[in-house]
Amino acid sequence: MSYTHSHSIKKFLIIGLGNPGYLYKRTRHNLGFMILDQISNKYFFSFSKKKLGLISEFIYDDKLLFFLKPSTYINHSGIAVKYWMIKEKIILKNILIISDDIYLNFGDFRLKGKGGSGGHNGLKNIEKEIGTSHYARLRFGINKSHFDKKSYVLENWKNEEIDFIFSRLDIGIKIIFSFVKNGLQKTMNMFNRTIK
Repeated sequence: MSYTHSHSIKKFLIIGLGNPGYLYKRTRHNLGFMILDQISNKYFFSFSKKKLGLISEFIYDDKLLFFLKPSTYINHSGIAVKYWMIKEKIILKNILIISDDIYLNFGDFRLKGKGGSGGHNGLKNIEKEIGTSHYARLRFGINKSHFDKKSYVLENWKNEEIDFIFSRLDIGIKIIFSFVKNGLQKTMNMFNRTIK
């Protein structure tokens, strides 16, 4: 049953950032894809190949959620975000971008309603394409030590990191669904102080 054409239902666009293809599947930069994959495993839905990405529709709390994994590569994520925002007429405050963050401590989450790109090319491109930095973003910390930034984000997770990452992804999922149900401000108050 498709709810896409119902005008009364509230729509949300949840975008996980990453690079498409097997080569990048286990890289640190694909954290956004990993969280969306974890949600799809947990709630038993699958992604379909559509224009500019893999997308899935899911009803939660009487709201229609579009989960998007852009196929544009991270540096052009904004093209996919803009396309699906316009196509599904989704307002800016109902958009959430999920990305990795090399400046946040490893495993920490941070939810914000606006901000700079922090050197993240995906966020930079989204800001350019949609014309504002006032969009909600959920960042997951991958910072561990001194490293060469570019090669680090494109390296695969180490096996011992993977277990820890998966133990943290459930918190990320809780934050995403709270954003949909309770809104940005309330979710920030609930999670930003407690998630360390």
